[in-house]
Amino acid sequence: MSGLSSRIVPAIVAALVLAAFPMFGGKFAIDLVTKIMILAIFALSLELLVGQTGLVCFGHAAFLGIAAYTAALLTPQSGPAPLLMLLPAAVLAAGGYALAVGALSLRTRGIYFIMVTLAFAQMAYYVFHDTKLGGGSDGIYVYYRPVLSIGDWQPFDLDSGHTFYYFVLVFLAVTFVLLAYLVRSRFGRALAGIRVNEQRMRAVGFATYGYKLAAFVLAGMFAGLAGFLHALKDGFVSPELLSWHQSGAVLIMIILGGLGSLHGAVVGAFAFVLLQDLFQSEAIFGALAQHWQLTLGFTIIACVALMPDGLVGIGRQLRRRVANLRRLRNA
Repeated sequence: MSGLSSRIVPAIVAALVLAAFPMFGGKFAIDLVTKIMILAIFALSLELLVGQTGLVCFGHAAFLGIAAYTAALLTPQSGPAPLLMLLPAAVLAAGGYALAVGALSLRTRGIYFIMVTLAFAQMAYYVFHDTKLGGGSDGIYVYYRPVLSIGDWQPFDLDSGHTFYYFVLVFLAVTFVLLAYLVRSRFGRALAGIRVNEQRMRAVGFATYGYKLAAFVLAGMFAGLAGFLHALKDGFVSPELLSWHQSGAVLIMIILGGLGSLHGAVVGAFAFVLLQDLFQSEAIFGALAQHWQLTLGFTIIACVALMPDGLVGIGRQLRRRVANLRRLRNA
């Protein structure tokens, strides 16, 4: 099997399994998988920055939260808003903030870039937390999901059956395909070159600042898409969406899954949330479930130490070890 096929086939199988899941999954399980798929979109957006471009951003949750608040604030309490207005508004709001943050923060490097992005995210957090703009620390409710109507015809209703589940699944698939295409394009190869050696890329004539800014804005917009879906799913938005804890959690997801891999971002989102739920189960862990953060922390440390290539790199890691053993035997 070729390298390309080995990446495409698992993605297709996973998509088919997710598409069939509502046929046998219970209400709680479907709700959990919907949540994970939204987080997978969020993880994919950060993977574009960290794994593909080499820009470690610790304020990525700001774009998630801004889009969610935009969706909540533009949804009237009297009835649903048009989907074709609400979705672009939320994504563009996140992209606009990403443009402003990126234009300034990308003039720094390393730890300074990390701290500047964190500072911008905390500024956005306190705007929503300490003012009445979004209900302050109490947050704001989204009473209606948007509607898509063409004249008198409404193709689907997000409140009926499993429609919202498939709505999120379609966006996850579209996000994955778009990013996969982008990574393999000339733009993606330029980002890979910047990650490896930015100085050399500048020497051969690439305007690296423009490439990094474009990647930063795109990542912010995809994070905004996740924020929009999150607001619709929960019907509630709070300032915690913009907190540094959320930025740290999504960073853990892509490291756990396998940095530098789109598949890893999705796998990491599923693994992180499922481990969270597992360690919170009192039926399995008893009183220890109250300290699930401690157990989860030790588990993640062990995974990173034992699997440096992440969960998607386990097969590659095992093949390397087998090859090394064979060489030692033949020596």
